[in-house]
Amino acid sequence: MRGLDIQFMIDSIPEIVQGVPNAILIAVFALIAGGLIGLLCALVRIFKVPVLRQIVAVYIAVIRGTPLMVQILVVYYGIPRLLEYLNYMWGTNANINNIPAIYFMFFCFALYYGSYMTEMFRSCISSVDPGQLEACYTVGMTTRQGMLRVILPQAFSMALPNIGNNFIGAIKDASLAFAVSIPEILGRAKIVAGRSSKFLEAYIVAAGVYFVICTICQFLLEFMEKNNSKYSKR
Repeated sequence: MRGLDIQFMIDSIPEIVQGVPNAILIAVFALIAGGLIGLLCALVRIFKVPVLRQIVAVYIAVIRGTPLMVQILVVYYGIPRLLEYLNYMWGTNANINNIPAIYFMFFCFALYYGSYMTEMFRSCISSVDPGQLEACYTVGMTTRQGMLRVILPQAFSMALPNIGNNFIGAIKDASLAFAVSIPEILGRAKIVAGRSSKFLEAYIVAAGVYFVICTICQFLLEFMEKNNSKYSKR
């Protein structure tokens, strides 16, 4: 029984680390686009917008009721088929073969994290005293102005810890991108391991890279939360 090849692990670090930008990029896009989707859907549910409210409910049920890996595969193989069909129906000749795979990941992660951020924002907005919005009306503000200037800043402050958790979760979930051949951290580890058959060593290095990134992000988020709490107390 052979032990771990420590030298191989050290030598493989630079190549595996090359996958970090893709993982961060996917997570950042998931946070920004998913946050926007979540905020809009939360407002639709809070204000009970007809039709859109039912569509949002179905969207959340479908996304939260199916695994992310399945969604990635459905999007990756389904969107090209849909575009192919639209080409046929509209008589267009758009090239769908050169679409980078990472764009499919952006789309999928935005929908996935948007569904979870919907409930997060909805609960945070609902927890703000409704009387504050009524106070906005008394000083001549519209509903939009009251939401933007008074309600949403407080809701965002309360949501900050969960937003940070979602970002860290997105970094880890980005490991699923290897299923559609995107060379993020785990994908790079598979490439390295495939050349040498030293899968355990490569995956341990990948785990270490994820751990370091998530630890750094956790530290930064805790720093932001502390500053935010100080500001709130003032």
